[in-house]
Amino acid sequence: MYDTIVVPTDGSEGPTRAVDQAYALAAAFDATIHAVYVIDETFPAHSHYDVVREDMESVGERAVERIAANAPEGVIVEKVFLTGVPHEEIVAYAEEHDADLIAMGTNGRTGLSRLVAAGSTTERVVRGSSVPVLTARLEDPGEE
Repeated sequence: MYDTIVVPTDGSEGPTRAVDQAYALAAAFDATIHAVYVIDETFPAHSHYDVVREDMESVGERAVERIAANAPEGVIVEKVFLTGVPHEEIVAYAEEHDADLIAMGTNGRTGLSRLVAAGSTTERVVRGSSVPVLTARLEDPGEE
């Protein structure tokens, strides 16, 4: 049922509930996880863009390495680095690699905070993907 699971990461600390779900599915179905980090090209350009880009690359390397290092024994994690508009790159990657699932976290914003954020990457992936998307809040709602 699941052979390829795409797990986008933005470099947030610690495992998210979506990553934990991806680990469980990968272990149960002998699937490969593709840990994807997208260097955001939409970041406003300025005189120190090279420094900012290097920082984004460093964050990405640590993020995908964390997913690989925390994977259960026997779960294969491929590290993927892309550059572009995050939601577009995630959807394109999943479709090009015949992924069976995209598993990603969401902050669970509602109301005004959701409108101010102009739609999250997760929301845009859900809307634009032909691949099923598993979303999980970063924190248990009871912990807030």
